[in-house]
Amino acid sequence: MKLFIVFIILVIVLGSLQTTYAQIESKIMELEVSDEEKIILFGSAAIIIIGIILFLARDIILRRKTSYDKDDFESKKDKTYEKYHSDWGDDYEELGKRRNTKEDKEFREAAINNKLPNYYKILGIPRDATQKEIKKKFRELAKKIHPDKTKEDSEEEMVELNKAYEVLSDEEGREKYDRYLKAD
Repeated sequence: MKLFIVFIILVIVLGSLQTTYAQIESKIMELEVSDEEKIILFGSAAIIIIGIILFLARDIILRRKTSYDKDDFESKKDKTYEKYHSDWGDDYEELGKRRNTKEDKEFREAAINNKLPNYYKILGIPRDATQKEIKKKFRELAKKIHPDKTKEDSEEEMVELNKAYEVLSDEEGREKYDRYLKAD
């Protein structure tokens, strides 16, 4: 790529020097561009434009194909995969930082002190419930408990219900929760 850029710059410099030298030699000082010089100028302009296009499209041209690209998935048609997945993996961490969020710390402390609430009882589902069952039960309870619907002070119940759904609907969070839960 560097060699290509050097070549382009060299063609531009030589073309402009030749044009300048041809005009200095002339006594009349009119712009005289021969057919050969026109070809050189047009060719160098075309090379520059192609070089710029290749430079701007380098990420698309050199992009590695993944297994997702090779297969024909339904999410490719409505572009949901591209919306919610970036090229950066979930395992990306900044140097020197860990994934210790405030929620993780609260979760660990509650598990250690045996104060971890039973989210399965809160949602009223068995421990082996599927994601569809969890979602369905959450929506039913949210419709009943929501403060706008009941006109009562049920915000704390709603917060607890949302937290239960948040943990149990996430596969990784549910696995971690099941490991630490000491249910009856």
